[in-house]
Amino acid sequence: MKIEVHGAWGDVIKAQEEAEDQVVLAWEGEYRKDDFIDFKGLEPGTFYKLKIDPTIDESLIYVTTDSFRYTIPFYEKKTSYNPMSFVGNRHLVSIRKAFDFEVETTRNLCLNPCDQHEVTGVYPHASANVETRGEAVFAARNAIDGVIETRSHGEWPYESWGINRQDDATIKVEFGYPVDIEEIRLYTRADFPHDNWWIKGTFNFSDGSSDTVDMEKKVQKPHIFSIKKKGIEWLTLGNLIKADDPSPFPALTQIEVYGRIHGGNKEL
Repeated sequence: MKIEVHGAWGDVIKAQEEAEDQVVLAWEGEYRKDDFIDFKGLEPGTFYKLKIDPTIDESLIYVTTDSFRYTIPFYEKKTSYNPMSFVGNRHLVSIRKAFDFEVETTRNLCLNPCDQHEVTGVYPHASANVETRGEAVFAARNAIDGVIETRSHGEWPYESWGINRQDDATIKVEFGYPVDIEEIRLYTRADFPHDNWWIKGTFNFSDGSSDTVDMEKKVQKPHIFSIKKKGIEWLTLGNLIKADDPSPFPALTQIEVYGRIHGGNKEL
């Protein structure tokens, strides 16, 4: 495996490191706009633990490609990250193969603080048919980044998935491999009176099944749904019904899907 930090034009390698099952790259220098990190020599169909920056939680990812690129966020795209992320002149990036017990345990299957719009073949991944004004602080990825603070909206740590008042707003979470689901938790944004809230929504699953759930006005507490599914590769949340409130702004701070890899076997 190999980690390469590239300058904006791609032809300048600022730092690199290579190893077999675990790569740790410590380097001195500054990130600039449009810099990116390439992860190469991966095994498709394998789980990895990825640490993109000391200020961002480690991600357990599943890859279906032998390489992927992580673009360093700057300016508006940086607003949904900790202000200290990717700053300064000393950095640490690492990736390693995940241990079996990390993969097979019951966990939040959709957690991925390193998710990005541009990345393909890396899971979990969140997407949506609308994100308010296309702004980073309202992107779908915010709903799986592990940051749970519902009492405001906007820049970190108040990032959320915003629906731009769109009645047919739908968010999708792709796991990349079959999973067995035991419970789903939703943290809906609660910046009242600015926000509205949802009283109903529908989960649709890759097996063709669906579950409609009821919600209520909550602050810093999750909506908890005991939903049992097996062999699911993705789910969506849509058909969202707003409460009878003057505000047109409901939003989702976080979705958590608890369960295990399908069959409890790392080999897919």
